[in-house]
Amino acid sequence: MASDRQLWGTETARAIENFPISGRPMPVAVVHWLAIVKREAAHVNADLGLLDGDLAAAIARAADEIVSGDHDDQFPIDVYQTGSGTSTNMNVNEVIASLTDGAAHPNDHVNLGQSSNDTVPTAAQLAALAAIERRFVPAIGRLIDELRARADEFDDVVKPGRTHLMDAVPVVLGHEFAAYAAQLEECLERVVGSLPALGRVPLGGTAVGNGIGAHHEFADRVLRRISGAGLLDTPIATPGDRIARQGAHDAMVGTSGALEVTAVALTKICNDLRWMASGPDTGLGEIRLPALQKGSSIMPGKVNPVIPEAVLQVAARVVGNHTTMTVAGMSGTLELNVMVPLMAATLLESIDLLANAMEVLTDKCVAGIEADRDRSRFLAERTLAIATALNAELGYERVERIVKEADRSDRPVREVAREEGVDDEVLDRVLDLVRIARGH
Repeated sequence: MASDRQLWGTETARAIENFPISGRPMPVAVVHWLAIVKREAAHVNADLGLLDGDLAAAIARAADEIVSGDHDDQFPIDVYQTGSGTSTNMNVNEVIASLTDGAAHPNDHVNLGQSSNDTVPTAAQLAALAAIERRFVPAIGRLIDELRARADEFDDVVKPGRTHLMDAVPVVLGHEFAAYAAQLEECLERVVGSLPALGRVPLGGTAVGNGIGAHHEFADRVLRRISGAGLLDTPIATPGDRIARQGAHDAMVGTSGALEVTAVALTKICNDLRWMASGPDTGLGEIRLPALQKGSSIMPGKVNPVIPEAVLQVAARVVGNHTTMTVAGMSGTLELNVMVPLMAATLLESIDLLANAMEVLTDKCVAGIEADRDRSRFLAERTLAIATALNAELGYERVERIVKEADRSDRPVREVAREEGVDDEVLDRVLDLVRIARGH
């Protein structure tokens, strides 16, 4: 929502002039969480007798308007700014002060007990927590459920397995989809496992982590109020060592790493879907993906796996984002890391991209996948690797001769084995594709 007047002050104006770099402002989620911190800080400072009660209430009302999105256009400072986020912190302070009609001073009142060095990383971590809880976790959960549904649906579909992109013993298509679900369940565990560290925020450390200028109860009280508001499921608290938390931001790097593993898993899954759906006449053609749009501007009737391709591009971006996060995390010097705005924007982008991509993959692809049962069965019967099941009966070297002759003559293993004197009873019992695919 746009404000009807300019609410920022001189510090914001200088930052707008100093950083005309990307045209991308600090993510609005970070701004909103800064406002939440300042709202609760005002209440706590009033309770501690450090701020007039009426003034605290005015600051809180102004902060609520920002949290509600009423003034999102008032936070235009480029994300590539001073590395502590001081410009955005002052932007928020100035807008809140303006909304009190000048009753509150940006530094003396709105910023009381705070520094950009502790509030901005606090807001960044809380914004990431909220995004993971509200977006990422539901999105990956729905994708897992849909993969499990396809696993159940395809539990009777036998197809060739493949290793090194070469034929291997048959597998069950449903087992492959169950494996994708299991892979993502482990990704979810990694991301959720990173949240407790992300919930330990440096608020109260102020300038260098030693808390100068803040009441000794300030941070704990503010965080208790935020926790009590029910905005997050993850417990939030101050860390054991604020100096460590302001000089380095390993928790954000760790969460980014868990997100990168999710991107890696999605890459494997989407590439598998593309391979299995390849064709329709000269590829594998074991599954059919939903046909969503024309696949070519010149080849009539061509349909491409557009959703997996889109997700692959998201995954590539997230992997690149983690490289950015790693370099940024390495850039802490003494008592301050000066890449916090970049880390905040990058981490939130990865969360949003993955959540959006997984929602699209679930609804527009996985939910509509169909198995080509006849072709899968045909390919499973043609693969020479089914001869592996004969090893126990005939021995490796005899089976190898059968396989080589079947390959040379382009005939099924069963036919060649029969010519080699193997009884039909043995062939029927041992070359049962369903039994082989289930690993029995």
